Amino acid sequence: MEKIQGKPLPLGVTVMKEQVNFSVAVPEGKECALLLYRAGEKKPCASYEMEACVGNIRVLAFTGMQYSEYEYNYEIDGKVYTDPYTRALAGRQEWLGEGEAAKHEVRSRICGQEYEWEGDKPLETPYHKVVGYALHVRGFTKDISSKVKHRGTFQGVMEKIPYMQELGINQIQCMPVYEFEERGRRTNYWGYGEACYFAPKSAYSSGGDGVKGLKDMVKACHKAGIEVVLEMPFAEGTSRLLAEECLRFYVMEYHIDGFILNPYVVPMEAMKADPVLGKTKIMKHQEGFQNVARRFLKGDEGMVNDVIYWLRRGSKEEGIFNYITTHTGFTLHDLVSYDGKHNEANGENNQDGPEYNYSWNCGAEGASRRKAVTELRARQVRNAFFMVLLSQGTPCILAGDEFGNSQNGNNNVYCQDNPVGWVNWKTSRAGRELTKFVRELIALRKSHPVLAPAEEFMGIDRTGCGVPDVSYHGESAWRASTEVSSRQIGVYYSAASVEGGEDCFAAYNMHWLGHEFALPALPGKLRWYLKGSTDEGILDEPRLLEDQRKVEITPRTVLFIIGR
Repeated sequence: MEKIQGKPLPLGVTVMKEQVNFSVAVPEGKECALLLYRAGEKKPCASYEMEACVGNIRVLAFTGMQYSEYEYNYEIDGKVYTDPYTRALAGRQEWLGEGEAAKHEVRSRICGQEYEWEGDKPLETPYHKVVGYALHVRGFTKDISSKVKHRGTFQGVMEKIPYMQELGINQIQCMPVYEFEERGRRTNYWGYGEACYFAPKSAYSSGGDGVKGLKDMVKACHKAGIEVVLEMPFAEGTSRLLAEECLRFYVMEYHIDGFILNPYVVPMEAMKADPVLGKTKIMKHQEGFQNVARRFLKGDEGMVNDVIYWLRRGSKEEGIFNYITTHTGFTLHDLVSYDGKHNEANGENNQDGPEYNYSWNCGAEGASRRKAVTELRARQVRNAFFMVLLSQGTPCILAGDEFGNSQNGNNNVYCQDNPVGWVNWKTSRAGRELTKFVRELIALRKSHPVLAPAEEFMGIDRTGCGVPDVSYHGESAWRASTEVSSRQIGVYYSAASVEGGEDCFAAYNMHWLGHEFALPALPGKLRWYLKGSTDEGILDEPRLLEDQRKVEITPRTVLFIIGR
């Protein structure tokens, strides 16, 4: 091969028809050399000084290079570095846990563009039609109870696609899948911090090839109608240029449907304005819905006005989604089983993790065999799913919540690469019943357009029918009980506001006392039918209500009623 003058952009390694270009940013005044390794070897076979080009960029290019035979690193002032723009790493095919990496143990791979996408492209599912499912690629199937062949990998996720389709979700939100350093003082199980953001994690692929593994997973998910969203929590100090190039790269190279960003590190509006990312979902975590829903669920006073706001708020404009649990904090099972966090196993004297969880143990801390406690917890879990899946913003479920996965009260499993942090797929009868309930509730949401409108409902009469798109009710029709002591609210969704569908009424009573709800009169000859409740689940056939003017609701109960 022959060395020639390189080009400054794009940064990283670019494989062109007749040459391979290396470009890296190096602080002024420092020496930089390209180290080449024979593939699989841990000792460099050649070193080339890199020439200054523009600004602080050093470049080098070769013609006639059989790039698949080589790996590379950079040596800057005598210290070996991996390329921050590397597309793949060698030497990281296995999850390594704790320990220090040897000097040349990890090398950057040179990747071509060969992959058969079979016509695949991002799905562009509208926000209002998305039902999300948050997972950790390793933890989702690493436990032996997952019963997949390729546990803890992209391929393991693919093996669970039929399950996810049956559940009804159409988007997975993956915690970091790029090459992060899992070794250190404590295992970095989640993957936050500095990393090789452009390189999919090879340890997440059963064959040790993260590039192919991620592409295979995306293609398989898209065939099943499931979007793939990546959490990209770039470390503080990451340049906007690197972040923007990285997101573009994943969209163009991996057909990724969206990203969850930290808006304090990466300006979301700038990412949304990027032409390459114009149809890509740019999202962020927000705790507004979560905290309000949790407090309402456990019966805090003064929550009704906030509940009204969050139940109708849309997701598209701000790139938010509605969840009651996520990776940070308790699982849903633990949210109703623990008053306080139990993070002792993390080795930080229980000082880590969120202090304020707005949880309630329903009368006993942790595991309990008391019938009254377990039954109340089951009610609270079903009520939580009602709130998430009847909200008008994009809902998202934490993987495993739908069958009662627990982390034993640990609300910060960032270092728990073990059964505590993995999803336990062993389900009891109660767990199987809960999965059935969630599946039917998702189907209910999808079958009623008023629950997931394309445009946010505003509480106004859009069509001149005399009824607002959404209205709120209490013991008296058309008048919500919003005083501080109120813990109940009825929500009426008018079918006249969307094309097709039926009028719907959701009544939430989170009080420990029963309450009467007045039902608004339906137009014409329509009548109210019970379609679902905390006690009965989702009914196969709606049941006509005997009293069309009011309904009694028992403590800590949700009713879902339809007009037909």
